[in-house]
Amino acid sequence: MLASLPFYFASLDLPKRIVNDAITGKAYAHGEVTAPFLALEIDWPASLGGGRIHVFDGFQLDRLELLLGLSTLFLMLVLSNGAFKFWINLQKGMLGERMLRRLRFQLFSLMLRYSPQAQREVKSSETATIIRDEVEPIGSFIGDAIVTPLHLGTQALTTLAFILMQNVWLGLAAGGMVGVQIAVIPRLRRQIIGLSRQRQIASRAFAGRVAEVLDGLDTVTVNEGERWERSEISGRLHGIYDLRMRIYKRKFAVKYLNNLLAQITPFLFYAIGGMFALKGRLDIGQLVAVLAAYRDLPPPLKELIDWDQQRLDVEVKYETIAAQFAPRLLRTAEVSAPGFSDDSLNHLAFAGLILHDPQEDRSVAVTDIALPLPPRFAVVSPGSGLAHAAAMALAGLRPAVGGSLRLDVGGGGVRAVGYAGREPTLFPGSIRDNLIYGLRVAPLAPPEDPLYAAEARRTGNTPEASAAPWIDHAALGAADACGFDRTMLHLVCRLGLEEDLYRFGLTARSRCEGTPLGTRMIAARRFLREELAHSGHAGLVLPFERRRYNARATIAENLLFGVPVDQALVGRDLAAEPRFRAVLTDLDLIDPLWRLGVAIARTLVDLFRGVAPGDGLFRRFSLIEPEELPEVERLLGAIPEGTVPAPHTPIFLAIALSYVEPVQRLGLLDDALRRRVVGARDPLHEALRTRGVPDVEAFDPDRINMRSSMLDNLLFGRIDAGHGLASDVIQAAVRGAVRRFELEDDVRVRGLDYAVGNRGQALTQRQRALIEIGRAALRQPRAIIIDGTLRHISDLDRVIATLSEGPYAPGCLIVCAETPAEAAAMPVQIVIGATGRTEILQAHQEPVTA
Repeated sequence: MLASLPFYFASLDLPKRIVNDAITGKAYAHGEVTAPFLALEIDWPASLGGGRIHVFDGFQLDRLELLLGLSTLFLMLVLSNGAFKFWINLQKGMLGERMLRRLRFQLFSLMLRYSPQAQREVKSSETATIIRDEVEPIGSFIGDAIVTPLHLGTQALTTLAFILMQNVWLGLAAGGMVGVQIAVIPRLRRQIIGLSRQRQIASRAFAGRVAEVLDGLDTVTVNEGERWERSEISGRLHGIYDLRMRIYKRKFAVKYLNNLLAQITPFLFYAIGGMFALKGRLDIGQLVAVLAAYRDLPPPLKELIDWDQQRLDVEVKYETIAAQFAPRLLRTAEVSAPGFSDDSLNHLAFAGLILHDPQEDRSVAVTDIALPLPPRFAVVSPGSGLAHAAAMALAGLRPAVGGSLRLDVGGGGVRAVGYAGREPTLFPGSIRDNLIYGLRVAPLAPPEDPLYAAEARRTGNTPEASAAPWIDHAALGAADACGFDRTMLHLVCRLGLEEDLYRFGLTARSRCEGTPLGTRMIAARRFLREELAHSGHAGLVLPFERRRYNARATIAENLLFGVPVDQALVGRDLAAEPRFRAVLTDLDLIDPLWRLGVAIARTLVDLFRGVAPGDGLFRRFSLIEPEELPEVERLLGAIPEGTVPAPHTPIFLAIALSYVEPVQRLGLLDDALRRRVVGARDPLHEALRTRGVPDVEAFDPDRINMRSSMLDNLLFGRIDAGHGLASDVIQAAVRGAVRRFELEDDVRVRGLDYAVGNRGQALTQRQRALIEIGRAALRQPRAIIIDGTLRHISDLDRVIATLSEGPYAPGCLIVCAETPAEAAAMPVQIVIGATGRTEILQAHQEPVTA
């Protein structure tokens, strides 16, 4: 930045030389024909002996040449100043982005240390808004914090110094106006800062309220609360609008005053400078240079004033954000499982233990107990939440109010504790992703990209790359990821997910073309066809045949005869795809299909007239959505009977492409049109290619279609749902073929890819609970704590038996429950009464009071 100042000063001084020396001819005032250009001399001060040294005599140029030379030099200085500004802004942006990345990472790391109390107080949507949006102005300002005042401040001082060198009075006038701007404007902006703070808090609360309504949308709908919620949100929006309008009024008033002060100075320059020029105390070149210099003064001053405003705003934002991550909201230490020790005493003890009952919101002193640790036991608290409090303390999630809870588990697995909570928590992704979540504790290799690691360290981020391998399959008893898939499958199937994974796997996309699995699936496909024919059910599946129309497939599926790879060929988008429409036009198919769509639309509009949107008719005739009816009816009204306008309206072609005669049964599809549709398959496959690669993966009886599901690949056709028992018969036949060719485990492995949805909403409570228990067991911990999870599961004995024996049985299994039924399978039960009195119950023995 400092290196740019000489160039900047030279660019301010050069216009004076252009006007005085070249244009007005001052350099040729004594009759000279030429004048020196780029002459370089050094004048020594008297303290160093004085004198002048000629470093370079320059070039002798005439008047026109001097004008062009000085103008070219001015252009070069402008370019150099622009290059300096580019470099400074680039470095400033890099600094700001790095600090923003660092700040977001630090806030996320602090969020991971939220205490249980903070998790109840702080709304997740507000925290996400802070980390995503609210810190951005802070991170961006960090780059400006030092660079802006230094760069713009030195530029403004250089400009003022230059003006003072030309004329003291003009310099004092400019300096006076600058002083007024710097002193007055920031004071007027203080009210804006307070209003900005209020707006930030109100906006954050608004985001939190929107998230609350979304989370409880079913409750709002059932209780008909939409009208009140709209009113409440409207009130919040009005409050935010009012704050923003008050900010705008003050902001633009300040801007008006700032612009007014900035324009007074040129008036003084023209008046005072012009008077000095008339009196001969200031030449024209100096006046032009002063005016040109002052033109560069307001922008940096305005930016400096804006910078000061931004600094104050950032201070407010920082204080507000810091309050959201205050030390009182954080765990004091990150301990995985307090209460576990590394010795092997195999001992359980409560000493002066005080637990907080979340149901009654009170603290309860628990009777002391001490006993040898059983391999399986339950903590039960009928009618209270003390068992849950004990489970949270054992898992290290929420410390006890007082006393100590000691659990010593000797020997064991690679980790201290596995925990399955009362409300299973799943993250978006597949079932596999959620099962292996607890195994990704540390990367097995350093990051492959050294630049990524270096940049991460520079910004205070972790250099560990999420794309690196994180799971040590060998330590878990598997050779590789595929082998570990089989291990996971064995565990979750024993827990009770075998049928769920089989069902999910059948709907998963096939990825086995050219593999031994693909060969077995093709063999199973042929066997299934033979079995259906042998049992007299061959007609239940209409196979895909290259030269035959499939009555149970849509017209679009019959045209494409395959599964689209390009998303532009999927759904309603297909009707507007240019290549697709061009082929239909060449084959004279677009007119009859468009007419078919219009006929279907007319029939359905008449059928749906007066029908409520939720009526079953819409589900049966799903070619037109209820919200599309008005637009379809309007378009139909604009089409005279018997005409085909050009261009064809895509919506009617889309309706025709979705038509299935046996489903809608409108009697509009004849054999002639079916034959023409089948004849269009080859031309469409030739046209629908990108760089020679097909955009539709065609059906082939000797290949696996990688875009179709495993069930579709096994059936290689469409089920004729017109037969009442078709679905049951087909399911049984598919199961038989899958078992015969030993495909069940392969199908279930594909079921591990099933997407669980947001918070696991695509699964049932039972499925989520079993996945959480499986996740805890896969960590091979020394102890597994099941905290109320079993209430979502009907087959408790199966789960307990799976966790009591086998490779994933922990050293200690602890079930914490609020009802005795959930703990009935446990041989030892520690019952904590509502008053804190404890009893130890053992199977087939009388209760023992601790």
